[in-house]
Amino acid sequence: MTVSDVAIQEAPARVDSRRRWRMFSDRFAAVLLCVAAMSSVAITCGIVAVLVFESIPFFAHVGLGTFLTDTEWIPLFANPRFGILPLVAGTLVTTVIALAVAMPVGTVIAIYLSEFAPHRLREILKPVLELLSAVPTVVYGYFALLFVTPLLQKVIPDLPTFNMLGAGIVMGIMIIPYVSSLSEDAMRGVPRLLREGAYAMGANKILTALKVVYPAALSGIGSSYVLGISRAVGETMIVAIAAGQQPNLTCNPTEQGATITAFIVQVSQGDLPHGTIGYQSIFAAGVVLFAMTLVFNIAGYRLRKRFREAY
Repeated sequence: MTVSDVAIQEAPARVDSRRRWRMFSDRFAAVLLCVAAMSSVAITCGIVAVLVFESIPFFAHVGLGTFLTDTEWIPLFANPRFGILPLVAGTLVTTVIALAVAMPVGTVIAIYLSEFAPHRLREILKPVLELLSAVPTVVYGYFALLFVTPLLQKVIPDLPTFNMLGAGIVMGIMIIPYVSSLSEDAMRGVPRLLREGAYAMGANKILTALKVVYPAALSGIGSSYVLGISRAVGETMIVAIAAGQQPNLTCNPTEQGATITAFIVQVSQGDLPHGTIGYQSIFAAGVVLFAMTLVFNIAGYRLRKRFREAY
């Protein structure tokens, strides 16, 4: 038997070995990815279970109607009141201010990077812009307190040192990289054919960007908006440092305010013993925060489903 005959006989064995190895690696990858997906679901369910389990004793002492409708939140006083509305108001006011800064600025930056910026300039600007998301939030908090608020006080002389306006503006600056980066990626994913069709119809670059590219990428841009909203709702250190940590049922951004996350940080520093009503209020506030984030994510999912690209 020649060497070539031996090679011919061994070739099917090598092919079978490669096929078995490929099948094994595919199955292993599928199992690994399934475990990763299921672990994320399990972690989410565990977080929900802890929040619900720990908040049940709180709602045994405080009625749900009182919790949702009372206008005072003073859980640490001698005569405590547990109305979540002041914390919800502070969270929504700072979030709205942040989105008023981040959404238009981030969208304009994304349009510029996607449609107008030269390739070399884009490769420089985008990583530099994304560095903003790596800055610690405590630095942003002191930036709001020591730089942004004094500037605002020159325009609004009666503005207190701690206010929701400065905190919201700096939160918006922090969120800009999330909005701009994800929006730019979505716009870059729009097929070149749509742009060329708009140019053939006589549209210039700005009309093409606003009337063709932006609507085509709206589902991805909407995802960036939802991420920005969730990031603003869950922000802690900026509002804890710059907004004042004073629960206040108001929509006036020039006043002090406290958010749900700031209250959780304030109370969970170890001063309250485990099992007290004040300690349990942390988890009740966490349930409300989780519900707000869930609502925003469901709204974002419906937006993506409605405006999903047809290509």
